[in-house]
Amino acid sequence: MSQQASALPNQAQASADLPRVLGASQATAIVVGTIIGSGIFLVPSEMMRDTGSSALVYLAWIVGGLLSLFGAMTYAELGAMLPYAGGEYVYLRGAYGDIPAFLYMWTWFAVAKPASIAAVTIGLARTLEFFPAFHVLAIPVAGLPLLWSQVFAIAVTWFMTGLNYLGIKKAGDFQLVFTILKGGLILVVAALCFASASGSLHNFSTSLPTATGGFSGFMLALIATLWAYDGWNDLTMVAGEVRRPERSLPVALIGGLFIVGILFMATNAAIQYILPAAQIAASERPAVAALSIVAGPRGAGFVAAAMALSIFVTLNGTIMSGARIPFAAARDRLFFRQFAHINSRFQSPSTSLIIQGLLSTVLLLFLSQFQQHFELAVFAEWLFYMLTATTVFVYRRRLPDLVRPYRVWGYPILPAIFVLSATAVLIYSYAGNLKGSLLGTALILLGLPVLWLVRKIYGPSTPTNQIHTAE
Repeated sequence: MSQQASALPNQAQASADLPRVLGASQATAIVVGTIIGSGIFLVPSEMMRDTGSSALVYLAWIVGGLLSLFGAMTYAELGAMLPYAGGEYVYLRGAYGDIPAFLYMWTWFAVAKPASIAAVTIGLARTLEFFPAFHVLAIPVAGLPLLWSQVFAIAVTWFMTGLNYLGIKKAGDFQLVFTILKGGLILVVAALCFASASGSLHNFSTSLPTATGGFSGFMLALIATLWAYDGWNDLTMVAGEVRRPERSLPVALIGGLFIVGILFMATNAAIQYILPAAQIAASERPAVAALSIVAGPRGAGFVAAAMALSIFVTLNGTIMSGARIPFAAARDRLFFRQFAHINSRFQSPSTSLIIQGLLSTVLLLFLSQFQQHFELAVFAEWLFYMLTATTVFVYRRRLPDLVRPYRVWGYPILPAIFVLSATAVLIYSYAGNLKGSLLGTALILLGLPVLWLVRKIYGPSTPTNQIHTAE
């Protein structure tokens, strides 16, 4: 077997120190469980207000699912080829060098992952407020400028961080069991709706004349579906801990998205079977409204419980994946070396997990000031989705003999479609939220002085290594 020098980071070799203990089932659960949060229970109303018709809502779900699938297929080639901790960081560094990879790491470490954790936990608290026993979550903490929901969110953050601290095998098993339970609850919701005498096929032909409509309305709905499908890339961040990654990563990424698509479409169909277009558009929680009609207050409580469980499982995947990115950079001497520490007993990136939890806690303490800004800066995610997907072209051209256990079907057309679509979403988001987009750009560029400091402390990053290629 020949060898060929590449621009791939030494992380490829170093990350093997994290044990490969996740099987294909746990990997698939990470994809499914991380993607399906509260979005499927909430976005149907937003999509109906955007499009005004069931047909266009389903078209948006299908197009959004296909675009996400094209992205997952592209990442499957990259992940099977370079199955190391850090995922996108590894691909970007190998293709474009230290600076883009560091800025990606910085964005996820300093903003995107802590913000996602904060948003998910506060969403869990607000969902639980549906139940009388949790009404206290909406009450201020005595003598402090905090709500009990913030205290609850912080506690949940540290509970899940602690689970991941105990090792990815425990976190992966948790993800598998509760993702299966979550999928089962979603199917029960759909079955209850379709079995109800309150439903009607006529609802699928109703429309909303006041909707935004047209191409603009469809694009807004499409972006909503892309947010709902978001999270499929998280598996690549823990690829260094997946057994037989050359097989498990493509199966989990592609198979997981098919499972998610089926569950999303079933839930949306169930809601539309019970509610006409106008009621869907008017409801903040259309799934809760549908089950209220089907089974009264108990039905609404069942959906709220399913939403809470769904959010809880999403949190585990988010915390698990986020800690691997600064860990990978630190192994390459592209971040502070403490982040590369592996707990000797539990074999987890413990320092990275703890710092991530601390950053999330800070955001939760100042949530009211934070949310209004971060929600306008999420475009950064799609910037890096776009850049990462382009690396498949770079590797195909620069390293044609590199061993590729999986090759993306439809190359170069399908990866190109994903890149162009990500670019369109990026432009649309930037133009629609100029203030937030500029803020997001500033947050990314703040990483440059940090990179200068890291290089001053540690000197050059770890040199590139030799990668085996096909004969």
